Amino acid sequence: MTKVRRMRHRKRGKARPKGGRREISPTLILIPSRALIVLSILGILVFAAFLWASPTVVVVALGGVSLAIVLSYPVAALSRVMPRPLAILTTFLSLIGVFVLAGVYLVPSLIEQLTALVANSPDIAASANRLLLDVLKPLEQRNLLGGASPEQFASGLINDLVDRLRALTEDLLSGLVGFISGAFNVGVGLFGVLFVAASLLADIRTMKAAYLKTAPAHYRRDARDLWEAFGESFSRYLGGLVFVIVIQGVLSSVALYFLGVPYAILLGAWVSVTAIIPYLGAFLGGIPAVVVALAFESQTFDSRFTTALLVVACYVLIQQLDSNVLTPRIQGQALRVHPIVVLLAVIGGGEIAGLAGVIFAVPVLAMIRVLLDFFRARIRTKPINEP
Repeated sequence: MTKVRRMRHRKRGKARPKGGRREISPTLILIPSRALIVLSILGILVFAAFLWASPTVVVVALGGVSLAIVLSYPVAALSRVMPRPLAILTTFLSLIGVFVLAGVYLVPSLIEQLTALVANSPDIAASANRLLLDVLKPLEQRNLLGGASPEQFASGLINDLVDRLRALTEDLLSGLVGFISGAFNVGVGLFGVLFVAASLLADIRTMKAAYLKTAPAHYRRDARDLWEAFGESFSRYLGGLVFVIVIQGVLSSVALYFLGVPYAILLGAWVSVTAIIPYLGAFLGGIPAVVVALAFESQTFDSRFTTALLVVACYVLIQQLDSNVLTPRIQGQALRVHPIVVLLAVIGGGEIAGLAGVIFAVPVLAMIRVLLDFFRARIRTKPINEP
């Protein structure tokens, strides 16, 4: 083949590769644009139906993305002193080590205290009943119970509480049975979360490059700004949330231990669980500790009341430390939304999707804020007479 013919082949996009085989262009399939739109909509509907029928996929994907975002901080820090693959491996081995240590030392204590709490629950209920009667007697003397005796009023209140606790216990037991029967699925889900997180951390640069290629050339800088805004907002929020809930649980356990309140580790773990819910979590986490402090039979009524007040004071101080010191310093401007809006978003998320809506309300709010900031700085209206 002469030089001229080779140049013509290159211009036509039919240059012969080095192996000697001729590259054959694919045959194009032409379809109407409306048909392409219909096919795209059908594909989206099929994908949505698949996610609806298999919610574990959504959980694994969201869990993997969240874990990758949380671990991006230690991976970035370790990448300064070692290769990135080794930093990812070290981070995951450290994470697994923390879970193993928690399973060896923390989980047995939690199970022991939970067993003791369940065994002592009748005594705690009886003590709470007597305490409630002592509180209701002055109200009866002032005719504030609507003609009912303290025993009748307390009995109705306790029966209602017992019914609610029985329903909650049945739900927990059924969930436990489902957890045990689906242990294999749980293991597969945890492995999936770890795999997704590791893959995202390892291929984050490739994914970013692919994302930028999808944007038009003159919008790629803006697309990069949007990527970085999402990454910074979510990484600071989720990383700070993990740190804050651990600190709140540890401080609560230490405070309850020194105040002499039983089941300190269990109650502190409950605080860590409820701390995921903004604002409302502090109240949900403090109620069981106050009830246990008031129903502690080994103390007099005055000492129990004093201990309960000290528990309330400790929880208020921990909440203030979180709201005014820890969260602003760790999360910084990750959210930048008024607390009233956050509270309303949590309430609305709970009404829409239950507990999942409560947990994901703030991340969704953070995503909306990032999008609003991005488009507010770029969208402009043009005059009506402008073509």
